[in-house]
Amino acid sequence: MVHLARMIDWHGEIAFSIVEASEEHVRARMPVTPGVLNPLGMVHAGAMIWFADVAATRLAIGDAQIGTDGKGFQLAIDLHAALVGNQRDGELFAEARFVRRGKRVTVVRTRVTGADGRLLLDMTTTHIPFG
Repeated sequence: MVHLARMIDWHGEIAFSIVEASEEHVRARMPVTPGVLNPLGMVHAGAMIWFADVAATRLAIGDAQIGTDGKGFQLAIDLHAALVGNQRDGELFAEARFVRRGKRVTVVRTRVTGADGRLLLDMTTTHIPFG
């Protein structure tokens, strides 16, 4: 039995890879490891959202050069996430595509899928350039 109210310390580790990046989309892969699981043994929602956010941000940045002061980085200023599934093992895949690509405001839709292409997360993020 899991007693969440008694848990004091939380820790984890997340690792993922960008496997493809073009002008129009970014694809990424994340293995399901013990460090991304919640106390019930499923992928923690925050890990899934973080994974999707990095794929979306990478797409929004494109081939821009990021200055030492952060200029050129695409800040996420809004996100809407629908968590529609989960899994306990295997791999997750993220695919980010533009909804709107603008000079000041960029909107990206990222879908995270799991086993057999089953949708787990559908997330839309809005980005603005820093600086």
